[in-house]
Amino acid sequence: MTTQQETRPPAAAKPVRWAADAVATMREGARLRLDYSVQSLWSVDRMIEGIRREDPPRDAVEHVLRGLGAYAGEVIARRTGAEWWATGGDHWIRTPDGHLWDPIDEARRCFAGQGSLRLLCRDAMNAAPRP
Repeated sequence: MTTQQETRPPAAAKPVRWAADAVATMREGARLRLDYSVQSLWSVDRMIEGIRREDPPRDAVEHVLRGLGAYAGEVIARRTGAEWWATGGDHWIRTPDGHLWDPIDEARRCFAGQGSLRLLCRDAMNAAPRP
């Protein structure tokens, strides 16, 4: 019997780790439990909005944004059967229908007030056939 981790493509290694780090950081620092559910992305969007309202330099929160974007990508992967793809240091989610989604950049867009990880997940789930 193989575990999900053993069957994941190599491109998933970093984003899966970033997502797990974000889950741990949010649990310890913000007392926010992230359970890889679609509903949890409401909380993630609100968390990013709260960080934005504090007006920190983007460089100071890039690590957090990367982790929260990877978390959203993992939610999409687990719900649609999508896989992580990587090229030149960038990571995307590829849903079974062939669409590429960039949840890490969407987290940056959220921080700029122009995106939503919840809506990205909804769109990816609507576009992808169910596994």
